[in-house]
Amino acid sequence: MVVAVSVALVIVGGLISAWAYSTSTTTQQVVAVRIDVPQGDVITRDDLQVVRVSLDPALSSVPAERLDTLVGQHAAVALTAGSLISDRAVTPTEVPAPGMSVVGLALGPGQLPAGPLTVGDKVRIVSTPGKQGDVNPSTLRSFTGKAVVIREADASGQTEVSVEVLAKQAAEIATRSATGNVALLLDARDR
Repeated sequence: MVVAVSVALVIVGGLISAWAYSTSTTTQQVVAVRIDVPQGDVITRDDLQVVRVSLDPALSSVPAERLDTLVGQHAAVALTAGSLISDRAVTPTEVPAPGMSVVGLALGPGQLPAGPLTVGDKVRIVSTPGKQGDVNPSTLRSFTGKAVVIREADASGQTEVSVEVLAKQAAEIATRSATGNVALLLDARDR
């Protein structure tokens, strides 16, 4: 009986050791946000930390050895404490860039693509005639921009998208957006 219990304990100990080893070898050190960083702020070393996590290959993250390359860059989006940081969350240029403005759009179903929209996507903002108007090609307006913040649909079904556009076009886009007479188009991605 003592031999059987000893053999069972050796087997259980071996299984626990194998599990602990496999768990520790599948984790990676990556960069995470230590404190909230507002969009556009310069990232400092104190804003970041290194964490050890087990990552899904589908997730985008920055390896710990690249932490110093992030310092001094600008937050392309608002960075939330505790979240992992990705290359798309930072930019070497100020947001908005000189000569540019960021315009907020509240878009419902049918006003933006059904597929995934990500920060950095090239987009076009197109004026729409509204619910009762016909499309008149002579009054159709189109503006190019880049998505810089995306907030998923809320309870009302509205998705908030902040788009960086030319400063001279920002007032017109904001006015058209306030009436709800705009749609967002996704252009080809650089991948």
